[in-house]
Order: sequence, then C-alpha cells, then structure tokens
Amino acid sequence: MTSADLVTLLRQAGVDDILTDAAHRSAYASDASLYRVVPQAIVRPRHDEDVAAALRVCRELGVPITARGAGTSVAGNAIGPGLVLDFSRHMNRVLEVDPETRTARVQAGTVQATLQAAAKPYGLRFGPDPSTHTRCTIGGMIGNNSCGSRTLGYGRTSDNVAALTAFTIDGEQLITGPRLQGAEKVTHALRELIAANLQTGRTEFATFGRQVSGYAVEHLLPENGFNLTEFLVGSEGTLAVLTEATVKLVADPAHRTLVVLGYPDFGTAGDIIPTILEFKPTACEGLDHRICDVVRSRRGPDAVPPLPGGTAWLMVEIAGDDPDEVRDRVSRLVAAAEAVDSLIVEDTAKAAPLWKIREDGAGLAGRAPSGLPAHAGWEDAAVPPARIGAYLRDFDALTERHGLSAMPYGHLGDGCVHVRLDFPLDKPGGPGKFRAFLEDAADLVVSYGGSLSGEHGDGRARSELLSRMYSPEAMTLFRQIKHTFDPDNLLNPGNLVDPDPVDANIRVSQARPVTTKLALAYHHDGGDFNQAVHRCTGVGKCRADTTVLGGVMCPSYLATRNEKDSTRGRARVLQEMLDGDLAPDWRSEAVHDALDLCLSCKGCGSDCPTGIDMAAYKSEVLHQSFKGRVRPRSHYSLGWLPRWSRLASRMPRLANLMTSLPGLRGLALFLAGVDKRRNIPAFADKTFRSSYQPVGTGKPVILFVDSFTDHFSPEIARAAVDVLVDAGYAPRITSRTACCGLTWISTGQLDAARRILGNTVAELHEAAKQGIPIVGLEPSCTGVLRGDAVELVDNDAARAVAEATMTVAELLAATDGYTPPNLDGVRVIAQPHCHHHAVMGWDADARLLKRAGATVKRLGGCCGLAGNFGVERGHYEVSVQVAEQQLLPALEKAEEGDILLADGFSCRTQATDLAGAEGKHLVQLLQEHGRRAN
Repeated sequence: MTSADLVTLLRQAGVDDILTDAAHRSAYASDASLYRVVPQAIVRPRHDEDVAAALRVCRELGVPITARGAGTSVAGNAIGPGLVLDFSRHMNRVLEVDPETRTARVQAGTVQATLQAAAKPYGLRFGPDPSTHTRCTIGGMIGNNSCGSRTLGYGRTSDNVAALTAFTIDGEQLITGPRLQGAEKVTHALRELIAANLQTGRTEFATFGRQVSGYAVEHLLPENGFNLTEFLVGSEGTLAVLTEATVKLVADPAHRTLVVLGYPDFGTAGDIIPTILEFKPTACEGLDHRICDVVRSRRGPDAVPPLPGGTAWLMVEIAGDDPDEVRDRVSRLVAAAEAVDSLIVEDTAKAAPLWKIREDGAGLAGRAPSGLPAHAGWEDAAVPPARIGAYLRDFDALTERHGLSAMPYGHLGDGCVHVRLDFPLDKPGGPGKFRAFLEDAADLVVSYGGSLSGEHGDGRARSELLSRMYSPEAMTLFRQIKHTFDPDNLLNPGNLVDPDPVDANIRVSQARPVTTKLALAYHHDGGDFNQAVHRCTGVGKCRADTTVLGGVMCPSYLATRNEKDSTRGRARVLQEMLDGDLAPDWRSEAVHDALDLCLSCKGCGSDCPTGIDMAAYKSEVLHQSFKGRVRPRSHYSLGWLPRWSRLASRMPRLANLMTSLPGLRGLALFLAGVDKRRNIPAFADKTFRSSYQPVGTGKPVILFVDSFTDHFSPEIARAAVDVLVDAGYAPRITSRTACCGLTWISTGQLDAARRILGNTVAELHEAAKQGIPIVGLEPSCTGVLRGDAVELVDNDAARAVAEATMTVAELLAATDGYTPPNLDGVRVIAQPHCHHHAVMGWDADARLLKRAGATVKRLGGCCGLAGNFGVERGHYEVSVQVAEQQLLPALEKAEEGDILLADGFSCRTQATDLAGAEGKHLVQLLQEHGRRAN
C-alpha cells in the first residue's frame, strides 16, 4: 500500500483536505518533542463525516491514525507513521456556551484561548490554563489531561470535562456523559475487565493529584460510577478519536493577588509547599535564578521585573470574591512562608510580566545554563507536593551525576516539575546517555511515590518506562484496555501500550553535519547552523493569534493557517534538511516551499521563546541555493534597489514617467518580478544627500541616511535634522553614500551584502570609536546595523557600530534635559515596523509619545509588505491578508484627525497602496509640533 493508494481511497470516501507534499510531511513529523516520525499523509477534517471516512479507509488498509491539535505535545504524543488528523484547521469552533449550566460545547480543534474569549462575556472561563493556552487545543488538552498553573484552583482537564463525542476504531460514535451512548460492545467488555481487576484499580491509581501516567483506571471503578468521560481524558488518542467535548466552565474570583516569595534555593522553596497549601492558593508556581538569568541574557537586564531577594521564588496566587478576606489571607501567608523576602502585587497588569516568564518557560529553557541546547524528554514528572523539596535536591544531584545542567521550574504547589536538559544527543552515544538518565530519573520519581508524567502524558518519551512505575498486573491491564478499544493497534501506536523505545527516532541525533561554508556567523549557536535550526523546540507560539497576544510572529501562518507557513513548520523543514530525506539539501523543493511565504519580519527573533531567527535562515538558504546560479528576477530588481535608485536619482522625473505610463509600467513590473497590482513609489526630485548642509553646534551625532529615506522620503531626513538640532545635537552624515545592504540580505545575496555592509561599517567605525551616536531613521536599516552586521561582517568594527546605533526615540530618551513637544490631543495609530519591534524594541518610542501627551493605539502584527516580500509576484494575496489582520481594520476604524505613525517605508507604502492612507515618521510628528515646525 502506497501513500498514493491511501490518498485515492480517502478522496473516493469524500475527504478533500489532504496534504502529502514533502514540506507538510516534514512539518508534521514532529510536535514539541524530540522525536521525528514522518506521516504518510495529513488530513484536516472538516466535519465528523470526514473523521469517520478516514477511520474507515485506514482500518481497511491497516494504516495507523494519530489525532493532532496544535502539536504542542512535548512527549511525542501527536506524531505517527500513518495518517495524521489535524483538527485545528477546520474543526475548531465553539459550538455553544450555556451560562445557566456553566458548560460549553466545543470541537476538538478549538484553541483554549478561543474558548476563553467565548466564555468571557458571561463571566466564565475554562479552568485549566496550560502555558500554551494561546494555541493549544481542547482536544489536545483532553488527550494529555493538561493542567496548567491554576490546577490548585480549578483542577485538571479531567475534572472539567462533562461529556465527550468520539469515534472508536470500528467507526462507531461513542458519546459519554450523563447518558452513555454507542459502542456497547466496547463498554460492556471494559466493565467486565475492570470487574476482574478491582484490586489493581483500587491500589495503584489516584495516589495524588498529578498522577496522570498510564490510563486513569480509577475512573472506571464501580464506586466512581464507571466514568468513561474522565477515563478517556489522558488516553493520548490511543483508544478513540475525539471530535467534540462538553466542558465545564467556572467563574473567576473577583480579586486576585500575586505573592512572590524569595528563598535561598529551589529545594528550600519546595520545602515550604505544605505550608503554602494551607492558604488555599489558586496557583503556586516555582522559578529560580537559572531561568531568570537566561531571560536577562537574551532580552536585556530589564526583561525580568524586579523580584524579591533570594535565588528561587514561589509565585503564589491568592484569589477570592471578598477583597478583605484575600488581603488577610495574603498577610497570613507572607507571615508563615519563611521567605527571605516577598513582593505583593495586587494589580493584575503588573503581575502579567511575571506570569509571562513562567508561560514562556518551555521555550526559554531551550538553552541550558551550560549554554548548550536543552531538550525535552524528562519534562513534567510529579511527586506528592509534601515531598517536592527533597525531590528537587535529589534531582539536582542526579543531573550533576549524569553531567547535565538544567533549569527546573513549574507547578511546585502540585509537585510537578518542568525541566529541559542538555542531553548530548548530537554526540556519539548521545541517545544511550539519554536513555540512562531517563531510567535513573524514573526510578527516582517512583522512589518518591510520584508519576513519570504530571500533565503532558507519557507519549514516546516515557511510555517504555511505565513498567518501572506500575506493577506487572497494571501493565497487563493497560494492554487489555487497549485491545478492547483497538485490537489492531492502529490508534496512535508507539504510545502507552507496546511503546517505541524512548531513544528511538530522536530527531536531533539523526542530524547530519553542515559541511558547506556558511555566510552568517550564528554567534548564538557557536557557528553551528544545525544548532540554530534545532533551537525550535516546537512550543508553537508562532501559531498564536497576535491580535490577542501582541507581537509580530508569525504573520504568514495567521494568513494561511498552514503548518508549513509557521515559524515552527519552517524550522521542522530545515531540520528535515539535516535530519531526514524528504528535503535533503539547500535547493530542495520542500525547503523553498516552506520559506517562500516567510516575510523575513524577524518577529520570531524576539517573540519566539527559543530565539529562532527565520529571516537569517531564509537568507542563508537563498544564498546557498543560488550561489553561482541565475536568480529570480526580483533578486536583481528589488534586491539591487539601492543601486537602481542611485541611477534614477540622476533623472528622477524620467524614471517616474517610465514607471507610470501604462504600457511601460506593466513591462517594468513584469521584468522586475513585481506583482502588477502594486504601485511603484515615486522617486524624490532631490535626494537628501544632494542638498544637505551641516547645521547645529551641539553634540555630534551621525544621521544614517539609508537608501529608502534618501531617494524616496528625503523630507523625513530633513525633519530628523530639525528634531536633533532642537534636542541640542549637531547632526552629520557620512562623507560617502552608505548602504546597509538590506535588500541584498533579504534576497540571500550575502557575499555582496557583506562587501556593501563592510564598507558602511568601516565608514561608521570612526564615529563609533569616538562614542558618537549613530542614529537610524529606517527601522529595517537600523536593525541591520544593530544586528545583522555582527552576523555578516563579524568583526570588532561591526560590534562597535552595533553598540553605537540607536533609534531617534532611544537617543532622545538618553538626552539630558530634552523635552518633547506637546502632543496633547494628538491621536496616533502606531504601526511599529517589524524589525523595530524585533531588534530594537518599540518601548522607547511608546514612552516618548506618552511623555509628550499623545493618545496612542499601538498595533501588533506585520503590515504585510515587509520589504520585497509583498511586492514580489505570488505574494500579493498573502501580503493583503497579513495587512487585514490589524493594519487595515485600524485604518478603516480611524476617525478624522487620527495620525498613522509608521517609521517603516514598507509600512507607509502598504498603507498608501491598500488604504490610501498617508503615514508619518516619528520625526515628522515631532517636527510639526516642535519649535522648528515649518
């Protein structure tokens, strides 16, 4: 049986959304785990009939089936060798919210945050809140029995599900809940099986709250009412395929207070947990200095909000409807907590940055304290909370004995610890060392009466180790349960029963070394492209909706909703280029298919907790693919735009005429590889450089006049001069035309970019050595000097220039005595350029505008043009879809007098092209309202 046979029969059965291309198969070959298992095909079912048809075809052919939500499973629960059913694409709706019964009906692919948004108007919410709540699906949460930070308050997923609708492998629909319907043969056999194993069921399960390893047999006991709903939660898709669920909703307490308690070490923080639990917290999370140090090193010293004294902290949430009662409980908690220091945060907005560090833990922990890549595998073991302190100390000793380093964190109030470890998986014998550690770690947890998994399920990472936790009788019972539901082992094989070895199919260990000379330095990865692309741990934050979450990443995924167009999907395809055979080299069709819709927005560089830089990887791929070969037309036109602009500046009126006449315009667009629906911006009559005269007698500053500003928007540079002179500076420009090489970088012409950028760095280096600030106007070009230059030119001069380069807002913020003009009454719609957000950060601009008195509505997301991306043929539709996420709706709702603030040439061009809106640069806004306005 071939994949073609499978697809043919699926189409004949009426299933139409089927993916078999190499890019998608690569993207779905892994989840958030270490494992790589390539599927034969992916089906994105539209309705129950598609699921039933897929099951029927796979049953007839003997093809395994794996159900998948957002693919955030860290144990390898969401990958399989046959057909993957991705419920997140179509079956993702909230079907009903019933405020009277406090329930909601949802499809399996519904994102947890979507359910929360639907329940919020009724003052309700779904209790379990894993850190991946912005993208994980309810079906996935049910599959793994997810918990989250507030399990102490709301319980596990199994405690919050009222009924399930699922299909058995036989194609029968099973409806659980108050009235059990369907699959009578299976349920009858299951009752008999439990009746014959009552002693095992009553003695080995539900020994503490976070025991989720194996099947939840306790729910099938007679005294628990043969609760098939709660039993199926946590079965990891090995028994039935879920399509719909009725979940319970809860009302949030009116008042929440975060108490941060500092301790000398993590073990000591664990020791106090029994005392903390006496005060009935809704959450009790643990962090220590190791993860905070990583955040500071990656995002700057201010990235971690002020914490109380100590090197380990408990984040305890006390909630209730009576504010006085909450304050009293908080006071008594602090008095009893034996902390070296404490911090009380009543404002939820101020508490949010602290919770965000915890939420991003899985990604931030992707680098161990050693600086080496850190991996999942021993991700969420749990022990009874009363023993968590001793366990943490023994666990640290275990990692040290195995020569590993780690950053543990997690739900200490539940006894559940998350951790990633720097297993040497890419070294000889690495998988064997991985296995040895897992076996010892399993024995340690079992010695504490704990569970191998506390919320993520066993999957491929721990199922083989279940026999160390459960008796032979319990393991036999698991096999019998599986056989009752799925006698041919077609549902998610390799997990729980008859598992794959824990050290089989490890993605990283299969990676081939990159022997090609790389164009970029990859400083953060020791010069190793392999390490760079394997930074992606699969946490899937790139799939989250930025209209809710904020940030930029990942605009093309939000436009297409195709996994291969997410940052994670692209990383998986690049990993396949190194690990597998679906995309064996730089020029592979799958690689270019996955990267085609990458806007090079750099949003992942700042928004992805693992620090993926897909823009850099795309440039490298294009460089390697076209080195010494003929390139696409747009690489010569748009990629050489500064060169053509200099030629056009000699006769700008003629150039504008040639690109505006209908016949010539169409020909020019075709030859340039530009979409015919795009307008060509007019060249300025005079460049800024041609008319610049030095002014000002204050402190020296270098104004970096980029090609876009010089040739298309010289008025921005003139406004910048006015603003800088008013601030007490004497702005100067470079003696020669200087270009950052951005357009060559984005099209992968990295040898030329290195030469161009190297000359510019040399031109700016003298000023940098003298401590003279270098101020950029175009955010993308400023970002090149600040970041790409170090990766591409890679010398001390580039590092000095990077340190000296800043935005106008950053310079003005550091200027003693500077007072911005009065912007009271000015309403601003701000579209930060993606590179501004990702490389420099937009906080300095936000603070400046607030200080000036402006009312600012800050947009997230990308404008969609992104340099050459939105202009190139084949990208127009996606470019518009990206603009429709935030920019265009904001412009449609704009009131008369609102000002679009867009420092980026691309952002202003997109707004003009698609909405007829004119954008202003920050310096223009400051100039118009300043003392030198003209």
